[in-house]
Amino acid sequence: MIQVIPSNKRYHFETDWLSTYWHFSFDHYHDPANVSFGPLRVFNNDIIRPAGGFPMHGHREMEIVTYVIEGELEHRDSMGNVGQIRPGEIQRMSAGTGVRHSEYNASEEKPLHLIQLWILPAVKGLEPSWEQHRFPLEARTGKLLAVAVPVDAAGKAENGAVHIHQDASIYTSLLKPGQSVAHALDRDRRAYLFVISGELAVNGEKLGAGDQARIIETEALKLAAGSKAADFLLIDLP
Repeated sequence: MIQVIPSNKRYHFETDWLSTYWHFSFDHYHDPANVSFGPLRVFNNDIIRPAGGFPMHGHREMEIVTYVIEGELEHRDSMGNVGQIRPGEIQRMSAGTGVRHSEYNASEEKPLHLIQLWILPAVKGLEPSWEQHRFPLEARTGKLLAVAVPVDAAGKAENGAVHIHQDASIYTSLLKPGQSVAHALDRDRRAYLFVISGELAVNGEKLGAGDQARIIETEALKLAAGSKAADFLLIDLP
């Protein structure tokens, strides 16, 4: 079953420095019928105005994955990590027993567009940790590229992706018009799809920019770009 949720059905919140779309209950927005999708607890699509951002704040027991679409995010945390996240980079922070961080638009002129996901960890009480990796555009053009994967028995990730403490994988792809990719999904698993830009069909169901699809009981996915190139994220979840 594929449930398509159009972009105009997302919850939108705006301040003087932030325009954000929340896919699940978050902060002051609460819908008991829309709290999570498996272990995927938060999916926020943020546009942060120049020099705006989130001051130092705390998290616990959450895998936080940040994916920058446009602009540059400045990150600081209580573990001593300081740096920038740019397009083509992904950051994973395991909050574990507790961590504090701040996130700001590093530019005083250009907006910052990012997606942040929170995934519930499979194990609680982890030591807080952080990692960030870069991937070239060609690595995700015309194919699905895993940018976050479950940590394996040795505590390492595959293919340079960041690792998360949950049986979940995050893929990114940029399909040119007419291109398609396939993804096999175990019967007892689910998938979450978000179209960043362009036109995409999943098993014939058409989605546009900002649309999402929640997929269950579907073993084979065919993802095809329409007349416009499709930039999207796919999350494989238990």
